[in-house]
Amino acid sequence: MTNVTLVAGFLLVGFSDSQELQIVYGVLFLVIYLAILMSNLLIIILTTLDLQLQTPMYFFLKNLSFLDVFLVSVPVPNFIVNSLTDSNSISTLGCAFQLLLITSFSAGEIFVLTAMSYDCYVAICCLLHYEVIMNGGACVLMAGVSWAVGGLFGALYTTGTFFMPFCGSNVIPQFFCDVSSLLRISCSETLLVVYTSIGIGMCLCMSCFICIVISYVYIFSTVLKIPTTKGQLKAFSTCFPHLIVFTLFIITACSLYLKPSSNPPTVIDRLLSVIYTVVPPVLNPVIYSLRNKDMKRALMRLVHKTCGQESHSI
Repeated sequence: MTNVTLVAGFLLVGFSDSQELQIVYGVLFLVIYLAILMSNLLIIILTTLDLQLQTPMYFFLKNLSFLDVFLVSVPVPNFIVNSLTDSNSISTLGCAFQLLLITSFSAGEIFVLTAMSYDCYVAICCLLHYEVIMNGGACVLMAGVSWAVGGLFGALYTTGTFFMPFCGSNVIPQFFCDVSSLLRISCSETLLVVYTSIGIGMCLCMSCFICIVISYVYIFSTVLKIPTTKGQLKAFSTCFPHLIVFTLFIITACSLYLKPSSNPPTVIDRLLSVIYTVVPPVLNPVIYSLRNKDMKRALMRLVHKTCGQESHSI
């Protein structure tokens, strides 16, 4: 039998060996993280307080913002602290929690985006029955299933990964714990549990992808039958933000997980992981709010209401 040294903890690799550059990266990530928090929390506040935004689309958008905040809050604050304190260690339990939360929130985002595509489909293709189909109970059920299945998938994924022993090198060449890096340092001869969970995840993701594609095939075919260009543009504007967000999420995920792994991993691999975890939460509020008149009006109403209360108190 070969003697192996079991890993008790892991070392996360930063973006530079220079402490000065690591501090710069830490401050940069801190600024980005605060921007993500403020923009997504603003969406959550507006969609919660404004009565005119109490619609299925904004209900799912609020869930998406919650998931974005939770997803980016798992790896980024840890990276910021490590960069500013010149520490890169993480316990096995901490790594397992990171993997559990990241996979759960990522899977949850996929399911929420799928629910949003169904909402767009019903809004355009079944407009007369929209309020009946997309009632409050149905929206809560779809959101609840998205969170629950995401959490179940994360638990399955994490259990499968940490079911196997780790030995030899304890260096994870990313700024957070991810499955591909953990598989490289596994000394298990059988990865059946891991590959089973990965296969289940791929089936779920492909099912969501197929559902979204089918929804947009029906949406586009319905919109193109609208006789006026103005009507077509109005219908497309309802679903374009979701389509852009979904495309962005899929591209960043595929660029990270379907890219052939380098051995050892390069800076490009780490950059792709940053793009996957940071870029969608940054751009989602911009895409949904920048050209959304309802969100702008809701923000103005909130500002006027807040300013009015302050002037009355004075």
